[in-house]
Amino acid sequence: MPTHWYNLAADLPEPVPPHLHPGTREPLGPEDLAPLFPMNLIAQEVATERYIEIPETVREIYGMWRPSPLFRAHRLERALGTPARIYYKYEGVSPVGSHKPNTAVAQAYYNAIEGTTKLTTETGAGQWGASLSFAGALLGLDVEVWQVRSSFDSKPYRRIQMEAYGGICHPSPSDLTEAGRALLKSHPDTTGSLGMAISEAVEVAAQDPNTHYSLGSVLNHVMLHQTVIGQEAMVQLEEAGDAVPDTVFGCAGGGSNLAGLAFPFLGRNLREGTKTRLVACEPSACPSLTQGEYRYDFGDVAGLTPLLKMHTLGKDFVPPAIHAGGLRYHGMSPMVSHAVNLGLMDAIAVDQDDALQAGLIFARAEGIIPAPESTHAVAGAIAHARAVTEPEVIVIGLSGNGQLDLPAYSPYV
Repeated sequence: MPTHWYNLAADLPEPVPPHLHPGTREPLGPEDLAPLFPMNLIAQEVATERYIEIPETVREIYGMWRPSPLFRAHRLERALGTPARIYYKYEGVSPVGSHKPNTAVAQAYYNAIEGTTKLTTETGAGQWGASLSFAGALLGLDVEVWQVRSSFDSKPYRRIQMEAYGGICHPSPSDLTEAGRALLKSHPDTTGSLGMAISEAVEVAAQDPNTHYSLGSVLNHVMLHQTVIGQEAMVQLEEAGDAVPDTVFGCAGGGSNLAGLAFPFLGRNLREGTKTRLVACEPSACPSLTQGEYRYDFGDVAGLTPLLKMHTLGKDFVPPAIHAGGLRYHGMSPMVSHAVNLGLMDAIAVDQDDALQAGLIFARAEGIIPAPESTHAVAGAIAHARAVTEPEVIVIGLSGNGQLDLPAYSPYV
C-alpha cells in the first residue's frame, strides 16, 4: 500500500488552468474556498509536488481493505478468444463496495482535525454518499447527503447503506434548500442530476460555519487521493511480469476512478517515455469528453461553485436516467479534461446496452458482477481485446461491484 499520494500536476507539460471565482473571474485564492473546505485540502488542490504523504490515521483505515487485488482474467481471456493478457484492479473489496472511500476517508480526516463537525455532499448511484457516511462514522462527523432523484428512487439499498453508517439522505432536488425549491418549481418532474444535488449540498454547507462540503470526484485533491489505485497496480503488474501495460481502461463520469488508476501510468509515460495508452470510457448518454466543449463552466446547476476549465455539456444538461448513476455528470475533472485536451489520454463513449451486456460477459467469466459504472470500462476493454491479433497487456479498472445495483441487469438476463 502506498505511503504517499501521487500528484500528476508535477509531471504535466502544461499546468492545469486555475479555478476561477464565479464573481470576479479571477483565479481562486485559499480564502475563497475556506467556507467549503479545510485548509489541507485547499493546499492539495493547488499542490505541485509529486508526492504528498498519506497521514498515518488514513493509512490505518485504508488497511481495512488496501491494497486491493489485481486479478488476471484468465477465464475472460478464454471466453473472448483473445491473445491479450487481461488484468483487472478490483476496488469492490472496500467496505462500501467501490473506490470512493479512498478519498472519503482522507476528506473526513482533514475536516475532523480542523474541527468540522458535519459534512454535506451529493451522490449519484449512492456509492459516494455511502463512502462519506462510512468515513464520517469512523472519524466522528455527521454526514448529510443529497442523492440524485432517479437513483434515490431506483436504488433504495444505497440509501439504507448510508443510513446504516449514520448518514442522512434526501432525494434531489428537494424542498429543503433554495436551490432545490427553485429547481422543483421550474422542473417539477425532473429526474435530478449531480449538478442539482451539488447545488443543494453546497448551499447548506455555506450557511453553517461548522459544516463543510465534500466532493466525491472532479476536484484535483480527489484525483490525488485515488492514485493509491494506480500506484498499487503498477507494483502488482511488475510482480506479475507485465510491468508496462499496453492499454488501461477506466470508466469516467467525474473522473476520480479513471484518474486514480490512470494518472500514475500517465506520470510514468511523461517521465520515462513509456507508451501505455489510457482510455476514458464514458456513457454515450452523458458524453462530456467525446462531445462536450472544453471551456470554463460551473460544477453545479445553480452556479454556486467556482468556474472550472473542463469538458462540459453545460451546467443545465440533465442526462437521461441511465443505470450508471455515478456517471451522470455534465462536466469532467479539470485535470482529466486537461490531459485529454493535451492528447495524453483517449476517450470513448459506450452505450448502456453494450455496457451492461459486457458486465454480464464479465460476471459469467470472472464471477464478479461489476457496478453499472464499471461496465463501461469492461465494455471498452472487451471490444479492444476482441480486435487485437497479437499479445498485449490490458488493464481494466473495476471501480466497484454491482451487488446493490442488480435491477440494472434485469432487462439483460
